[in-house]
Amino acid sequence: AFGLAQQLKIDRSAAARYIELYFARYPGVKAFMDRTREAAHERGYVETLFGRRLYLPEINASNQARRQYAERTAINAPMQGTATDLIKLAMIAVQGWLDTERMQARLILQVHDELVLEVPSGEVAAVKRALPPLMAGVAKLAVPLLAEVGEGANWDEAH
Repeated sequence: AFGLAQQLKIDRSAAARYIELYFARYPGVKAFMDRTREAAHERGYVETLFGRRLYLPEINASNQARRQYAERTAINAPMQGTATDLIKLAMIAVQGWLDTERMQARLILQVHDELVLEVPSGEVAAVKRALPPLMAGVAKLAVPLLAEVGEGANWDEAH
């Protein structure tokens, strides 16, 4: 509540009510957070969906601030780490396709969950057609992955 109050510039009690209402509406989120926090305390680490581990040496620290920081990290890491794993798999798939098809397009940058390519005009249609299913198909999850293509002279225009 303290952090949310600071971010939204509201009083702490209003932020606490907001969080309470959120968890009432989405009890699965609270259950996930609780399970993840408990598992981190027991094992000393958390994992992405692909099994990559983040060790949390401060998860059982006697210092409350250090322990709470490790708990917040434990809750965020599985989701953020899984997103990282997915974009890495997408990069490998895209580069493999570019190589196999002998495309002149080049994968030049990754920004969070986006890949930026430099594509000759003659290859734009093929890249736009191939990349969404290629990227969305790097993993099968309980929810479908979605990949979209933007086009422009630069990254800003492609949005």
